[in-house]
This record gives sequence, C-alpha cells and structure tokens, in this order.
Amino acid sequence: MTRVAVFGTGAWGTAFSMVATDAGVDVRLWGRRSDLVDVINDKQQNPDHLPGIELPPIAATTDPAAALDGVDLVVFAVPSQRLRENLVSWAPLIPPDAVLLSLMKGVELGTTKRMSEVICEVASADEGRVAVLSGPNLAMEIAQRQPAASVIACTDETVAARIQAICHTPYFRPYTNTDVVGTELGGAVKNVIALAVGMAHGMGFGDNAKASLITRGLAETARLGTALGADPYTFAGLAGLGDLVATCWSPLSRNRTFGEQLGQGQQVAEMLADTRQVVEGVKSCESIQELARRNGVDMPIVEHVVAVVHDGMAPLDMLRSLMSRTAKPERYGH
Repeated sequence: MTRVAVFGTGAWGTAFSMVATDAGVDVRLWGRRSDLVDVINDKQQNPDHLPGIELPPIAATTDPAAALDGVDLVVFAVPSQRLRENLVSWAPLIPPDAVLLSLMKGVELGTTKRMSEVICEVASADEGRVAVLSGPNLAMEIAQRQPAASVIACTDETVAARIQAICHTPYFRPYTNTDVVGTELGGAVKNVIALAVGMAHGMGFGDNAKASLITRGLAETARLGTALGADPYTFAGLAGLGDLVATCWSPLSRNRTFGEQLGQGQQVAEMLADTRQVVEGVKSCESIQELARRNGVDMPIVEHVVAVVHDGMAPLDMLRSLMSRTAKPERYGH
C-alpha cells in the first residue's frame, strides 16, 4: 500500500489526509501539538480546525521520523512562512526516493521564493520530484466530502499522475499539468485579492465592486505569472480563476473573512491575536509585492492591500485610491 506523510494538522492538511485515506492510502499525519494529535488519534476529530467532522482512521504523531518512515509521498501543509525552518530539520529524515507535494499557497518573505523552490533548495530535491496542488480547495467542504476539483502540477508529468492516483476519490477530482509557476502563483496571489474583496464586502459595496476586484486581480496575477514564465492559460483554470472565485466569494475563506472584518473597522493586530487560523494573504502580500517590483510588474490591488494591512491605510481610502487611478486600456502591460 502507498504510504503518505502529511505535515500539518490545520484544516487543509487534515482534509487532504481524509482524501488520501478515502483513496485507499496509508496516511500518517504530523502535528506539532501533542494535545491535538491525541484528540485526532483517540476521537477521530480535529475540533480546532474542522469542528463537527468525523475523520476516517488516520494515525497522527508529533514525531517526524515516525511520520516519514518508509513513505512514498511527503505532503507539506504548514504555514508558508514557517516551511523553511521546519524543513531544515525534516529534510534529513525524508526517504531519498519520496515525492514531495506542497499544499501551501504563499511566497516566502525576504527571498520571494515560491514554496516549491523552498522545498527544492532545503531538501536538495530535483524539481521533477516536487509537485504542487492548488485549486478551489475550501477545506471544510472537502472534509464534508462535497465535490471539488484541483490541479497537481509538476515538471515531470509521470510524477503528477502518480500523485493524482493517490488522491482521486468520488468527491475529489485532481487534474494534472506541468506549469508549476502558474499554479503556485495563482494560489498565492488569490489570497491577497480575497482580502481586498472582503474589505469591499465589509464596507457594504455590492457585487459589481467585488466582481471588478476579482477580475482585475486575475489580470494582475496573470501579468506576474507571464513575467515569470507561467502558461497564461493556467490562470483561466482551476488554479487561477477557480481558486480565485472560491476564495474571494466564500465565507469559509479565511482571507475573505479577514478582509471583511477589516472593512468593518476591526484592526489587523487585534484580529491576528484572536485567531489560530493562518491568514496567508496577510503574510504573503509583502513578498508578492516585492516579487512584482523585482520583475517590473504593476499590481495595484496587491500594493493597496499591503498599504492597508501593513501601513495603516483605511480600507475606504484603498477603494477610493484604486478607483481614482489613471484610466488605461483593459489589457495594458500584457
């Protein structure tokens, strides 16, 4: 039987563990908190991140060596800004022929590296051994076994197909492609756009405003991706438009909800102190902004989100500033 280690007991790591288990795979779930690991083992529940969901039999552990022993696939679902520090200690324990899969949707602060690039660097892995999974992946819906589709991207098509078989179930349909850059960027940037859409919703603006932000956000993502060598068609697919719509529109989206609370007047520091959930857009917006600047790409929505989240701009001033920018052709900068 195929063995999989999933690192991260958050909502998405736990939900993916369910998917793989339902696909007939032997899953070991690693978590840093012994109290939560004990609950997962003893009660088949993850009350902190997937309340009310009955988990299938999943063996959880706080021991990375035990999780990695003899595995065929290693799945990373930890907060993106903590991947590097964790992977430094995990990498020596990873079997040399294991395939590595990132579920994370972020860009590393300081280096502006995508998560697959961090994995290749720290684990000394060839890019053909590292894959990414992205798409409209709201963890609670997947944990409820509602229908969902995703994309598994790897430069080696046979590796992508192997992972596809490991997580294909009647309710979870993975597709494959070879565009790792586009797949990752779509997943990272959509979190930032969702913050902006949430702010618009929180301030009481209607569907026209939100649809405009989503569409222009997709244009920003595609401009950045094209500059970095991505396939433009990726952004019209599940890892682009699909993930963007789900994250920007659903109240289950942490980034959209965080933005909504900002729009209602709550403060960033207070909200971050009150939540255990990771809001990737808050962490990654600065690194995405820096990546765009290094590559000469104009991303005004990202710039304005950074100004609100990190520089104290009021959400209403953000919307006014975006609306008052110089008029341009719709496809400028393409």
